[in-house]
Amino acid sequence: MRLHLLMMTLALALGLCGSVQAAPRPPLEGAPVTVQVESGALSGRTWDGVQAFRGVPYAAAPVAELRWRPPQPAPAWSGVREAIRFGSDCLQHPLPTIVDPGSGQATSEDCLYLNVWAPASGPRRPVMVWIHGGGFTIGSGAMVASDGAALARQGVVVVTLNYRLGRFGFFAHPALTREHPDEAVGTYALMDQIAALAWVKRNIAAFGGDPARVTLFGESAGGGSVIALMGSPAARGLFHQAIVESGGGRDALPGLERATADYPAGYAAGRAFAIKAGLTDPDAAALRALTADKVSGDLGFTNNRNRSDYSGMVVDGRIVTGDPAAIFARGEEAPVPLIIGFNSAELGGAKVFTAPMTRQAAARFGPQETALRKLYDPDGGEEGLATHFLSDVIFAEPARMLARAHARAGRPTFLYQFSYVAEAQRAKAPGAGHASEIPYVFDTIALTDPKATSQDRAAAAATSALWASFALRGRPAGKGPAWPSYTAASDTLMDITPEGALPLTGRTRARLDFLEAAQAASRD
Repeated sequence: MRLHLLMMTLALALGLCGSVQAAPRPPLEGAPVTVQVESGALSGRTWDGVQAFRGVPYAAAPVAELRWRPPQPAPAWSGVREAIRFGSDCLQHPLPTIVDPGSGQATSEDCLYLNVWAPASGPRRPVMVWIHGGGFTIGSGAMVASDGAALARQGVVVVTLNYRLGRFGFFAHPALTREHPDEAVGTYALMDQIAALAWVKRNIAAFGGDPARVTLFGESAGGGSVIALMGSPAARGLFHQAIVESGGGRDALPGLERATADYPAGYAAGRAFAIKAGLTDPDAAALRALTADKVSGDLGFTNNRNRSDYSGMVVDGRIVTGDPAAIFARGEEAPVPLIIGFNSAELGGAKVFTAPMTRQAAARFGPQETALRKLYDPDGGEEGLATHFLSDVIFAEPARMLARAHARAGRPTFLYQFSYVAEAQRAKAPGAGHASEIPYVFDTIALTDPKATSQDRAAAAATSALWASFALRGRPAGKGPAWPSYTAASDTLMDITPEGALPLTGRTRARLDFLEAAQAASRD
């Protein structure tokens, strides 16, 4: 009964709904401001108390001989480089009828750029580095929902970034290993994220940031990235706090030589792709000679599991050393304060799509299926199971499992559920859907939702204040009672509301206890 094998990618697709078309965001306006970073001088803009810099290269373009190589230093430039437009998004195939591509930027292999928002004055500030979601196949650091200006006005420096996606981000082939046997292969997306964090450490002081106070945060695939980086020796010391939003945590990852029920082994997937592209026994140069369109191929967003020619994230032994749950269980993750949580109905608004998966997953409980159904629907109905079951399996129970492990190791841990639903959506939404918390975390709801009410804006201000206070002082604080640290004994789960974080009551704990016991039984 391997519940972690459910299709997270469908969750991601259904959760990132937004406007069907996104226009490129206009260049920055305001008074010019110049900073000096390691590669040269940058000219951004100051507006309403915030300095903003867009499209800052943190690594060399990963093209030609640098495709499928660890990120290399960004080349220096002469003069002053304008930093008022976002860089290109990484190559991807968004589904505009389901998923809002978010930024409207052009896509390119030359995409390793980051963006910085910083208070225009004041003492050295803590830093928040955001990793976007999108199933590792879509997304952007330039999305309107993750604009960093409002967070910066609360006294933090905000960085968002792009990283290689799809087969550009996750690809392994023996030819690449033969070419550079001392380099990691297969996890280029995570290597990019680590390179961006290293750039922040070296350069963020130029923007008024404190490189010794970096909070890494991300949602969905970005949250999964944060979990992976917490367990990565290569990322150790590059961040000092972490926030995981709907990041899962129970996935069994394939290795370079080891397949899982979800994905083939990394080398096997690379060989299968090369053969499909007409290369039976290529060297690294032949692989890199493939066009970008050929590499992207038909790699979609919701149909990537069980493909023979795509491995997803792999255990490469250098960047990713094992499955996240096992690393946390051994207490080997980064010893940093952690906020981790999930939304109240991650997939609840997509029951027409998730119904077949719900039935299949419930059937895996065998004799316990009747007890499971009664737990979700005591009256014998189907609504509770359809609304919450997959959300609990994929997001909620793994979040609590990781929180328990992290707290058991003596690290400050804070577990949450985000349940706020915009007023205009309450008639049809059973709870907060996947990714719906992002404009509240960044306090951008007024930018992303033209129907946002005063209560919606208040909820965004309250949520954003919790995240900012964690970055500023190491503990989430805002309106409402104090947020206690999580322990397994207290099992304190806080519900994020317009009134601040409040202790959660109801059947959530019972559901998670049942699923946790089922996970334990499946390992026996």
